[in-house]
Amino acid sequence: MPIQPLAPIPELFVSYESALKLKNEAADLPSWDMTPRQICDLELLMNGGFSPLKGFLTEEDYTSVVETMRLADGTLWPMPITLDVSQGFADGIEPGQDIALRDQEGVILAILSVGDKYTPDKAREAEMVFGADDIAHPAVNYLHNVAGPVYLGGAITGIQPPVHYDFRARRDTPNELRAYFRKLGWRRVVAFQTRNPLHRAHQELTFRAAKEAQANLLIHPVVGMTKPGDIDHFTRVRCYEAVLDQYPSATTTMSLLNLAMRMAGPREAVWHGLIRKNHGCSHFIVGRDHAGPGKNSQGEDFYGPYDAQDLFKEYADEIGIEMVPFKHMVFVQERAEYQPADEVAEDSTVLNISGTELRRRLAEGLEIPDWFSFPAVVAELRRTRPPRSQQGFTVFFTGLSGSGKSTIANAMMVKLMEMGGRPVTLLDGDVVRKHLSSELGFSKEHRDINIRRIGYVASEITKNGGIAICAPIAPYTATRRSVREMVEAYGAFVEVHVATSLEECERRDRKGLYKLAREGKIKEFTGISDPYEAPEAAELVVDTEGTEVDFCAQQVLLKLESMGLIAG
Repeated sequence: MPIQPLAPIPELFVSYESALKLKNEAADLPSWDMTPRQICDLELLMNGGFSPLKGFLTEEDYTSVVETMRLADGTLWPMPITLDVSQGFADGIEPGQDIALRDQEGVILAILSVGDKYTPDKAREAEMVFGADDIAHPAVNYLHNVAGPVYLGGAITGIQPPVHYDFRARRDTPNELRAYFRKLGWRRVVAFQTRNPLHRAHQELTFRAAKEAQANLLIHPVVGMTKPGDIDHFTRVRCYEAVLDQYPSATTTMSLLNLAMRMAGPREAVWHGLIRKNHGCSHFIVGRDHAGPGKNSQGEDFYGPYDAQDLFKEYADEIGIEMVPFKHMVFVQERAEYQPADEVAEDSTVLNISGTELRRRLAEGLEIPDWFSFPAVVAELRRTRPPRSQQGFTVFFTGLSGSGKSTIANAMMVKLMEMGGRPVTLLDGDVVRKHLSSELGFSKEHRDINIRRIGYVASEITKNGGIAICAPIAPYTATRRSVREMVEAYGAFVEVHVATSLEECERRDRKGLYKLAREGKIKEFTGISDPYEAPEAAELVVDTEGTEVDFCAQQVLLKLESMGLIAG
């Protein structure tokens, strides 16, 4: 395959003078404040990372991408890049209008000339793009429970890129990387995509890939949005910087990519290839289970280990970039070196530490051997992830009104305060309503907002090393999941389902609420006129019927102890 000359790639930005003029004119336009994922997409649209796209997909292009992995004109493009908005905002917008796209501070980044407004079939999008309409997949969950219901398509006029205050010297646009490669005379460049810290296996894999392709190496980690629960990008970049001196500086460089990953496995691999081609690379490493999101609702992997490699191979000529396929790398004790799993002699002793095992060792403060990772990387990870008994965490009680959540939560708070060591905050439903949510009613939407507020506060407490105890009803699975994701970015989330039966809760009815609900005087009351979606995978289930509060609180403490969150 001939290697393309590194000519500049088209960008969507206007000149500085035009940008100033547009900024002034934009004051009169309707504004959409973009979500973090939309900002990632917009940045790569404007700087050419998503070339040949000129904006967010219109319905014709969107349908074609979902169904055939191609734009309507036949160009290969596997991922729908869409601007999802709320129904309320969409109602006030018509095709032919311009809207200002702003960041979360209100700074204008671009103007969208709306060419199209449409309501997508999200179940179909999930099925075709991610392989299943299963909310165990983070992007499918995002699609159904976070993204707005209406998509706006149309061309983008770029005014200015989003501002990044971190690692500025490490961030490059496609044209900046192309210019760098041109300057150094790098014609063959192999890109390595990662969302995890680099350990010795990755180093071995990248060395071998560069050697095999006879190419220079671009370490190109994603710092936009990865999978919920991943290590934050600040820690990861510090880890990358700690190991860069293990690479020959004359043939290796590192640049950060502000991409919002979808974890779409095979389609994502093709997408990543196109993005790397736009950044001036000639080769791309596709490893085992590339961009896989883990397990589906049935506990099986969403994608086969080499599905991504197979799809990439199929489209390699069109992508215009060569794949360097890699098998799983394992450490062979007898040879004291890493080898691809399929090349290991039968009688060898293979050592391997999975991501789950690594997290366990970090959480419990256990040894991480030198053959697995670099001491400098382990030191960085330990700074961010101290042993669990020194981290903040959240205990989240959920159950029907009158189930005993608040009573157990209060007992828990006292017991944890007695133990000392970390500040403890109780976020009880009634107290939160008084101080954080006094303007909210009890509609489904308002109850949802209330729970998300509790989750946000709990995540901040957890991040800062404290213990948050929450005791709302929280009847909806999707909302509880979103709270879990908020908290798990910083520490453990322990869901406790207080599974007291409806009959028992109604029999207690201390506040007389069930009686009013039965009489129809309270609308949308959980358990009577509105469903309670019981958790299917809570860390602990307790029932207060016929048991002492003290016993229930003790069960929770034992659970925390077994998880290493409190010292025994």
